Amino acid sequence: MALYLLYESASGYGLFLAHGIDEIGQNTEAVRNSVIDLNRFGKVVKLAAFNPFESALDALNQCNAVSEGQMTEELRNFLELSLPKIKEGKKPKFSLGVADPKIGSHIYEETKIPCQSNEFVLELIRGVRLHFDRFIENLKPGDLEKAQLGLGHSYSRAKVKFNVNRVDNMVIQAIFLLDALDKDVNSFSMRVREWYSWHFPELAKIVNDNYLYAKLAKYIDNKSELSEDKLPGLIDIIGDEDKAKEIIEAAKASMGQDLSPVDLINVKMFAQKVMDLAEYRKNLYDYLVSKMSDIAPNLAALIGEVVGARLISHAGSLTNLAKCPSSTLQILGAEKALFRALKTKGNTPKYGLIFHSSFIGRASAKNKGRMARYLANKCSIASRIDCFSEMSTTSFGDKLREQVEERLDFYDKGVAPRKNIDMMKAAMENAANQGTEMDVDKSSEPPLKKSKKKKSKSKSAEDEPSTKDQKITVEDGDVVEPKTKKKKKKRSLEEEVQPNDNGKENSVGADDGTEKKKKKKKSKDVEMEDVSEEGKKKKKKKSRE
Repeated sequence: MALYLLYESASGYGLFLAHGIDEIGQNTEAVRNSVIDLNRFGKVVKLAAFNPFESALDALNQCNAVSEGQMTEELRNFLELSLPKIKEGKKPKFSLGVADPKIGSHIYEETKIPCQSNEFVLELIRGVRLHFDRFIENLKPGDLEKAQLGLGHSYSRAKVKFNVNRVDNMVIQAIFLLDALDKDVNSFSMRVREWYSWHFPELAKIVNDNYLYAKLAKYIDNKSELSEDKLPGLIDIIGDEDKAKEIIEAAKASMGQDLSPVDLINVKMFAQKVMDLAEYRKNLYDYLVSKMSDIAPNLAALIGEVVGARLISHAGSLTNLAKCPSSTLQILGAEKALFRALKTKGNTPKYGLIFHSSFIGRASAKNKGRMARYLANKCSIASRIDCFSEMSTTSFGDKLREQVEERLDFYDKGVAPRKNIDMMKAAMENAANQGTEMDVDKSSEPPLKKSKKKKSKSKSAEDEPSTKDQKITVEDGDVVEPKTKKKKKKRSLEEEVQPNDNGKENSVGADDGTEKKKKKKKSKDVEMEDVSEEGKKKKKKKSRE
């Protein structure tokens, strides 16, 4: 049986014929060694046909189809023209060797061409890949490498679906830098306080804010030169006239030592650096908020930009965070405590990074674990919407935040929260109103319930027939008449529709039911009257005696 080899290169499809090879008894190691030598391999494998790609876009489309295990029309035509024709009712005298079993099965389903993929075929295809440039004539050196490089870049770009506005790596770097800046600004501010306190120790007790302290240290400079002339500048910095006057009074009676002009210059320069770092930290926070609104708007609306960015950075990417179950997201950041608890068989942690959310702090001590579990569930939903949705909206995050607020009220006051399906429908409506396109399935509409109950009520109605016995209308516009149970032997009535006083229609069965109940009521009333008369007669007899 002849063996053909299909090789998908960056420049086109190649079909090779391997003749004179007996697969039975072949040793894979021997084949692997013989593949390296072109003289031996060229005698066994020869080029049968070659179909070059028309353009780089065509090569990308063919490569995408092959990677997904699909056979394109171009590949089908190439195989049908190049391979021997298969006669109906007879077994083919050849087989096609492919590298991927998926595309082999698809080729067999469409064209009935027998395909195989095993170690022997893979070694032969490896030899074809190794010596492919020798088989193709008029191929310049370097052309194949250029085609492979261009196709590799375009294929990778198409798979990744690169979007500049949704690069979560920028968020990861920003939150790392923000945490580092917080530590640095705090440590530098403490160093400014220590340094300038040698000159003006009373200022540290009056001003608690680090940024304002650095600003004042630069503005005051030498405390001995501080007078009423600098009061407007102090008021502009602090925003409080009383504190400004207090600083001036404290400078007059300060116990600090004097510093040389060179020392004061160094203190002022260091205070300016701290102020610049603090301002850069504010700008970086604004940048992080804007990036989170582009990358994960729902997660940011639910739990906040900083906590959401920490979750993304700890998971590695937004995609990894979306793949995490809610139980993993709940303890994300508390891995050491988790494994220590598993090792010592103690209590596992209830929360990790989500502890920094305000919801956990607002919950009572006994409900913190429940609140963390519920919040992790909603964060998991929000991250998946942000990762796999093509639109950018905060409607889902706002609704999920409302759900968490309602759950807090439920734990504290016992107020029942709204259902998740109702909140998601409201979020989809809001997203549609904002101009975003949403594919709403018709199956998401609430099913029609209680129709059977309405029918049974119409049968056993005792009120006016215009309200209970009229037809039941359904949302689709169809009209359903109430059905009545009929006795097979006693009755064989035909269903007739009679007009009502209000112009509506009644069914016969409903009228029969109401008439029966009225008769039963009359019989019960007669029996009660008989019982009351007998009681009166007995009382009269007793009184006579």
